[in-house]
Amino acid sequence: MSQLVECVPNFSEGKNQEVRPRGAEPRGVPTRSHVWPPARPRHLSAGEHPRMGALDVCPFIPVRGVSMDQCVLCAQAFGQRLAEELDVPVYLYGEAARMDSRRTLPAIRAGEYEALPKKVPPRGPAPLSCSFVPSWGATATGARKFLIAFNINLLSTKEQAHRIALNLREQGRGKDQPGRLKKVQGIGWYLDEKNLAQVSTNLLDFEVTALHTVYEETCREAQELSLPVVGSQLVGLVPLKALLDAAAFYCEKENLFVLEEEQRIRLVVSRLGLDSLCPFSPKERIIEYLVPERGPERGLGSKSLRAFVGEVGARSAAPGGGSVAAAAAGAALGSMVGLMTYGRRQFQPLDATMRRLIPPFREASAKLTRLVDADAEAFAAYLAHSGPTGGAEAGSLCAADAGGDGVLAMAGAGLPGVLAGGGQSPGDGRVWRIFQRAHQPEGHHRRGI
Repeated sequence: MSQLVECVPNFSEGKNQEVRPRGAEPRGVPTRSHVWPPARPRHLSAGEHPRMGALDVCPFIPVRGVSMDQCVLCAQAFGQRLAEELDVPVYLYGEAARMDSRRTLPAIRAGEYEALPKKVPPRGPAPLSCSFVPSWGATATGARKFLIAFNINLLSTKEQAHRIALNLREQGRGKDQPGRLKKVQGIGWYLDEKNLAQVSTNLLDFEVTALHTVYEETCREAQELSLPVVGSQLVGLVPLKALLDAAAFYCEKENLFVLEEEQRIRLVVSRLGLDSLCPFSPKERIIEYLVPERGPERGLGSKSLRAFVGEVGARSAAPGGGSVAAAAAGAALGSMVGLMTYGRRQFQPLDATMRRLIPPFREASAKLTRLVDADAEAFAAYLAHSGPTGGAEAGSLCAADAGGDGVLAMAGAGLPGVLAGGGQSPGDGRVWRIFQRAHQPEGHHRRGI
């Protein structure tokens, strides 16, 4: 698996269109930008979004194949270099925090930029640098889970939007009046350039409180105030799972039968109004699409049938029988039959049955297709560990060192003769013999299997 860390530097400038590097597009978020302006501002004016520095916060987020501890090391290294080279205050927050009182950004930002001259002198464990630089302020860096910046558009006043935000965000109005949604931060503000207000939220853990939950709860609050909701806005990148979870919610809520991933994402864009302020391009906004795990030619699952058959027939042990078996043609055929039945007038009485049967076939086909690559990688890992001796000792080494994929590689290691031949796999030969027998006359193939 490839490794991927997301770094999201937030800079305190979103209004001044001239303070923006070449190629950067405005996000329409007051006083915030995800890119660095070409020169330091002389001062940091107050805006809608809390801030304490020019480079306000720079988090590191594990996306794929990376642990949170590794992201903590990234944040520590970045913070140390920033403090040493620019001589500016740097605070560590989130999973990288050295004090519990500095785990959250609101705690570090208390008093914002204006309070920094009093906060920077050391009190207990100090920030990585203690010099106050008026043109910079302070920076927080750390490690955290994937945060989704999600704004819901309202035709209302700033005060009405903020009232809704207070009702929803976990912090609420204080300890005595907590909000309803866990792991959600929120604030209300007004976008002059769009002539509308927004309930601006940060989803700190979208698996605790989902994207559609925030939207639906905002709509409910707005309805109670007789305020119209006119779409929403995602700022930055979003995990694919967050959108697919929303698609599953609306399919169940509205009894919809939508299978294709592309169509499910289109459904979410429509239901949430994600294209209300600017076009929403899944290829540019969904992180898994923007940075795919594999190159276009690496994965067997992405190859054409001709290329896949060529790989199987090549002079190498992988891909072999396991990959062929995992190709999931049977599950795909089941899905095909269901889809050719569903929605046709003559088969209308079967529609409910088809809606129940088709999804499991498609899920099985998708999972088994992924196992094509997993099987080939696992067996390649086994061959790499087995060395010239073959034998059970090499197999044991693979099972111990190859991790989860090694289990797949060793699935047949206990069978007699599987490890013979210096890494060649008679197991594949047995698969071939079964295929041969399957194509013999009716009844003949049942003997000897």
